Order: sequence, then C-alpha cells, then structure tokens
Amino acid sequence: MQPVFRIAGRRLVRPACGKNASFRMPPSSAVVAPRLRGARVVPELPRMHALGTRALSSSAPHLSSPSAGSGSAATVDLGSMVPMDRIRNVGIIAHVDHGKTTLVDCLLKQSGALSGSAAMQETRVMDSNALEKERGITILSKVTSLVYNGHRINIIDTPGHADFGGEVERILSMVDSVVLVVDASEGPMAQTKFVLTKALARGLNPLVVLNKVDRPTSRPDEVDSELLELFLALGASDEQTSYDIMYASAKEGWCARDLDTVAQYVAAAGCADKAGGSMAPLLDAIVARVPPPAGQRDNAPFSMLVTQLEANPYLGKCALGRITSGTVSVGDRIRVLEPGTGAVKEEGKVTKLFLRSGVQQIEMAQAGAGDVVSISGVPSVSVNSTIASPDVDKALEFIPVDPPTISVTFSVNDSPLAGREGSQLTSGMIRERLRREAETNVALQIVDDGKSEAMEVRGRGELQLSVLIETMRREGFELSVTPPRVLFKRSAANSRAILEPFEEITIDVDHQSSGIVIEKLTKRKGELKSFTDVADKARLVFHIPTRGLLGYASEFKNDTHGTGVMNHSFLRYDDYVGPIDKTRKSSMVCLSSGTATAYALNMIEPRGRLFVRNGDDVYPGMVVGELSKDGADLEVNPTKAKQLTNIRAAGKDDAIRLTPVRPWSLEEAIAYINPDEAIEVTPTQIRLRKQITDPVKRKQLSRKRVSDIDELLD
Repeated sequence: MQPVFRIAGRRLVRPACGKNASFRMPPSSAVVAPRLRGARVVPELPRMHALGTRALSSSAPHLSSPSAGSGSAATVDLGSMVPMDRIRNVGIIAHVDHGKTTLVDCLLKQSGALSGSAAMQETRVMDSNALEKERGITILSKVTSLVYNGHRINIIDTPGHADFGGEVERILSMVDSVVLVVDASEGPMAQTKFVLTKALARGLNPLVVLNKVDRPTSRPDEVDSELLELFLALGASDEQTSYDIMYASAKEGWCARDLDTVAQYVAAAGCADKAGGSMAPLLDAIVARVPPPAGQRDNAPFSMLVTQLEANPYLGKCALGRITSGTVSVGDRIRVLEPGTGAVKEEGKVTKLFLRSGVQQIEMAQAGAGDVVSISGVPSVSVNSTIASPDVDKALEFIPVDPPTISVTFSVNDSPLAGREGSQLTSGMIRERLRREAETNVALQIVDDGKSEAMEVRGRGELQLSVLIETMRREGFELSVTPPRVLFKRSAANSRAILEPFEEITIDVDHQSSGIVIEKLTKRKGELKSFTDVADKARLVFHIPTRGLLGYASEFKNDTHGTGVMNHSFLRYDDYVGPIDKTRKSSMVCLSSGTATAYALNMIEPRGRLFVRNGDDVYPGMVVGELSKDGADLEVNPTKAKQLTNIRAAGKDDAIRLTPVRPWSLEEAIAYINPDEAIEVTPTQIRLRKQITDPVKRKQLSRKRVSDIDELLD
C-alpha cells in the first residue's frame, strides 16, 4: 500500500524511490476547494540565482550565488555599510508553534550565515535563552542578518505566545514588512489575528508563508480563504490584501510558489536520487517585495530609536535599534534623549558598533540609516530612548504597547523556612532586580509605592509572569508571590461604569470533549462565538473575561485528557459581567512545624489530594493538600508520628502506600492558588501557603475580605 497525502483537496500518491519512479496526479475530478481569491494573480518573481541541490547527507542545501560581477554575496563585507537600496528589514510573525524560529534557522543555514559555527548542527539556534530551550518557545525577540545576492536582509524573530505580544509590538518600528507564517493545517489562530492587526495598523504589507504544507492534514486553499477573510475583517487596504503567498516546509528546508511544485517536493520526499528544493523562492520574494528602508544618510543628523537592550560582559549595556537617519561612526559624540519629553539624559561617545550576522556579532566602523545595529557607550540608555547626534533635541516617536491585564505582588519570603537556599533575600535586592527588568521589558509595569516591602508587577498573562519568577529563582532569589488579579478600570464615558479585560480564546479539542469545555467556559462567563470542524477536531472560539481564564488551564488538561489545545489573546476592555463562581475546592492547612510523616499523611490522604511527601519540611499556614469537597479550609497535622510502646501487639503494622505527589510548576501554582494564599518560591522549591500564617488572624481577616471589584468601587 503506497502512502497517500492530501494537499489542498488533491490526493497525491508518493511513489517508491527509484530511478524510474514517477509522480502520479489523480484526474482533475479529484481536485476540490478552488482558490477563493477572485481575479487576483500572484506575479511570477524573477529568478535571481541558480538553485542548489540537496546533498545526499542530512545537511540543508546551500544557496549558490551568481558570479561576482552580478553582485554576489561574496563581494559584500559583513562589517561594511551597504547602500540603502540593498537593505531589507523584515520581521517574522506568527502564532505559537507555526514554525517561525524553524523558518529562520533554515534561512540562516542555507544562506551560509552559520557556516563554520557549531550552530550549524543545532536546531532553533535563535532560541539562545536557557528557558527558551527548555520550554521550546520563543520568549524574546531576536535580531539577525544574512547576505543574499548582494542584499543584506535583517531578520527579526518574534515570540508567538500572547503573553509576549509586547515583544512583537515594539519591533514593528524596525521593519519595513513582515512575513506572516501560518500553519497550513491549523489556519489563522488567536495570535495570528493579534500580530496581523499590529502589522496592518503600521501600514506594513505582509508576505504570507503557509508552513507545514507537506503534512497530510494540510489545507492550503481553505487557509488562504480564511486568511483573506481575516485581512478584510481587520480593515486591510487593497494593497495589503494583495499579499503574495508562498508554500513552505521549514522542517524539510524548502519553499515553493505554487501547489504543483509542492506536490513534486512531497512526492520526492525520502528519495535520495531526487533533487530537493530550498528557501531561495522566499528570499527572492523578500528582496523583490520588501521595500528598502526610508530615510536619508547624507546631510542628515544621526538618530536611532532604541528597541532592545543587550548585556555585554566587556562593554556593559548595549542599545539595539534601527538607525532612522544619518550615519554614525565609532568615536562620534552622541546623546540620549528621554522618550516623549526629549530631555537629555546622558551624553557620551560611541565606543563600539555591532551588527549581528547569524549568531555572531560583527564589529563595524560605520553604520547608516536603515541598518539595525547595537551601540555601546551610553550606559544609562533605556528602551524607547533616542540616541542621536549632539545637535538633535527632539526624541523619536515610539510605538506604545497594549496595557497589562493582570498583576501579582512580589515580596520577601517571610516563611519559617526562609533563607535556607537563596542568596538574594532582601526587599532591596528584589526591588532592584524588578527595576532592571522593567528597563528592558516594556510589556511589564512595576508599581512601587516606596513605603512597603512589596512591589506590584503587572503583565500580559500567567506565562509571562512565571518566566520572570523562574528567571529570578535561578539567580538565587527567594520571594513570596500573591495570586494574579485582574486590572479593572473605569470607563471614560461613565465614571461609574467598571471595565474589565476580555480575551479571545481558540480551542481545538476532540468532539467528545467539546461538551464539557463549553459547559465550563459558559460558567466562567464565556460566550461561544463559533463552532467549526477543522480536520478531526472541533474548533471553539470564545470571548471570555480574563478572570474566567485564571486557573482554567489545569482543568482543561484534565477535561480533554491532554489532547486539547488552547490559545488566547487580549481582545478589549468591556463592561464588568459580574462575579464568577468559585471552581476550586478548599485547602488542607498545616497546624504545626516539623517534618511530614508517612503515618500522618496516610490518615490525611483520604480527605483529599496531598501536596507534600514523607520527609518534607512543613510549617503552620502551609497548604499541604486540597480537600475533596467544598467547604471551609481544614487544619491538619502532617507531622504526627506513631506513638511507640513496649507492649507487644498480636498483629503487625500494614505497609503504608501513599499516592505519589507531582511537583508544582510555576504556571500551575499561579493558576491554582486562592486569593488568600501565596506562593513561596526558592531556588529549589515551590510551596503553597496562606498569606496570613496565624490561624486566629486568618479567620478574623476572612470576615472582612472584599473582592478586587469592591476595592475598585471604593
């Protein structure tokens, strides 16, 4: 039985590999789902190079360049300033797991930007952060460049998670176009809509890449129609809706302009004697369709908007951004202007200029308008500041990011077990670390009244905050974190009206699990907007208050048996919809200090689920488990030991077998805890506790506690 692939309604049969193997296409009657793009025709791009062939080994094909006389990559010095008409600045945007970083890896490897480096043998080379490698996601925007046919292409890889949307918003000022990567099976998702909205608002004309078209479940024609509907719904102009579409498989390392070529590549997959494709068509499209940067180099003062800060162990703080006008050389005098006001914050001189190529930094002597470079020499610079010549007194405009929607409170760890593991313990250390984070992460807001040891940290979502906490605990911090609370605000039209953030949530689940998902989200004030079938899954789209999503992730995993996929992004602020019923059961709270014993835990376990193991240190006020029924919190003593006597018993003790305890992750703990609880974070432990450990004071305060909305109304 030969393997069968279905691509865009065509049933493709992949033949066995061999010298006489041929590709067979079924009759035209089997072709369905025609392209719904009206009379628009994508023009054929000129061929600007000779395609390389795929080697017999597993290495990616290298894009060969024409002769030096036609402007080959070999004639371009990486550290030199190139003409503006040979610069292309492009951002890669997409929903999470649609293949952005894999696509950038493929471009860098095939263009030769990674030749001779150890990164050539790695995957996801742009995800250099330790947390990014562990979680398999992109957290920070990364800038790199490659040289292709005499053009320098500056590429910015962006995160796909909604929590890190601020990274996408701030890089849009550096690019002249974007490559919108969309999964050919999933189609446009929640974050696709978010990043596309931001790109269209900036007047950028996207280039669309349908990735993973080699999968049997791909449906490029249907996804093309969905994309066109999304463009029209977002108010795109006629020029923006006339986007070019490329078909790619970043994992296999090829890109094509039409589905017929895709069919040939799919049929040739696994055949060593067949020539494979490359990413050259995408690079050709970038060179041909992305406009060169605007601006003036000659007779114009130097100015650059800072979009990102980098730490260099030898040079200190380096500012990364795109030069807006003029030129700058090493040794030039510069000044830093504060964003908005234009006040002079610092004056200095350029000590180093860097351009990133592949994963390396290339030192430059001079750079000009259109270049994306890093500058050192002004240590007080911050994100959104303007670096300019001494005769410039007006700061450049920057793109404001969307406001945060949730907040948590960071404070010192005041539990009885504090100070055993960490080295950064005081409120001053925590405050200074958070201030440094706020300088580089514009999507975070730090609220410090200067009177208490606690600091409020505001962000986009639970994942963004958990990444910050995980980074701090790895640096040796011990801290206490309160549960997330939603940020309400008053309506501008009516001061008595309260607004709260809403999210658009997209869920792909098996059909048998859709009922329980709809039921639970409806109880959380969610409104079902659409129910469609995508492949063998049901796709549900809800509009739901952010409050309704807090703590739902763990329930969703259990309800869908781990097979569901949930994505969400910020939608808007809308009218407050009222209280949401409590979904979590009560807690089992420890009464005494000491070490948990198997004897005590064996008697406690029938009452609910345990969070501690035999031998764990516990203290009064620590949450050691969850009750199996609703009601008030139950105080238990997990340190009780069996009393030993010298009286011989007729029988013997039964063997104690406790259910294994799964350790908490930060995301799970943040989503789980109740409003009166907190998370104790140390370099090796994550514990849940009551904010007030004294049981008498805790009962007194529970009678006076009010909700977030009540505090705002006061």
